[in-house]
Amino acid sequence: MGARDGAGMIPATYERATSIRQALQTMATAGDDSRFIAGGTNLLDLMKLQLMTPETLVDVNRLPLDTIERRDDGGLRLGATARNADTAWHPLVERDYPLLSAAMLAAASPQIRNMASNGGNLLQRTRCTYFYDRATPCNKREPGSGCSAIGGLTRHHAILGASEHCIATHPSDMCVALAALDATVHVTSVRGERSIPFLDFHRLPGDIPHIDSTLEADELILRIELPPATQYAAHSAYLKIRERLSYAFALVSVAAALDLDEDGNVRSARLALGGVAHKPWRSLEAESLLAGAKPSPATFALAADRLLKGAVSQGQNAFKIPLAHRAIVRALETAAKGTVINQGDAA
Repeated sequence: MGARDGAGMIPATYERATSIRQALQTMATAGDDSRFIAGGTNLLDLMKLQLMTPETLVDVNRLPLDTIERRDDGGLRLGATARNADTAWHPLVERDYPLLSAAMLAAASPQIRNMASNGGNLLQRTRCTYFYDRATPCNKREPGSGCSAIGGLTRHHAILGASEHCIATHPSDMCVALAALDATVHVTSVRGERSIPFLDFHRLPGDIPHIDSTLEADELILRIELPPATQYAAHSAYLKIRERLSYAFALVSVAAALDLDEDGNVRSARLALGGVAHKPWRSLEAESLLAGAKPSPATFALAADRLLKGAVSQGQNAFKIPLAHRAIVRALETAAKGTVINQGDAA
């Protein structure tokens, strides 16, 4: 317990939860201006800059939510407080979900991956320059104040799903792979548990861009569940285009996975984009174009066209549309040849 300081960084209340029930009860009584904290790799930065000033922090690191285990059906459960590094290097993830491992290892830095939690990764705020600059209007910080990015520096901004209120992009690499792999997020509150299909977890900005996800303020992420995906393990690739080799957010990223039959034709495909929208971008229509087709640059280009349908440039980011198209084709070509992870070709 401690008084909030004049700068507004120190929360009025800090509580280290020793049970899920305690954590939920604290959050239910604390109100909307409260946050759970695990690794804190994004939240603490936001607090330092006074972009988020929660009255209460509930530390969930002691809760039994860090397990990574196989489901009875061959799928996988990823605990919310398991660290990103532990998840990416877990034998079951490396073997059965190399797409996820590759995406996670492309993110941030080893130091951050050692601290960042799986649940926290889902809840990252946008890295828009104007969001971080309190001297400029931003609808995500202050709804109704305007979007400074529109007409401003837009190199890193959205080409899909944007609105007149916000053109920011979601920063996560892990989430792009989770979207492609049909993950489900399991959450709980004092009202009970519910599951959220991953494609419904994050929101497009619309006219309320300050709300990033469909998670309620008092809900705690318990785990992320993945359906069986061994059919994609032999042919997957995560391609991240960025301005420097490490510790940089994606200009465009692609999660691609193919299930090929004995003749080399595509049985089914998984395809998602990062760095292009307010949420990971996936099109079931684009994936359906690949089913039954022979892998080829022409086929992959058709899927890229469909995935980028409706893409619109925002001034300086016009280059992102052809860049994304080429990246999609390249990722699919790479996946067709065999799985690639960040440590080289998979054995």
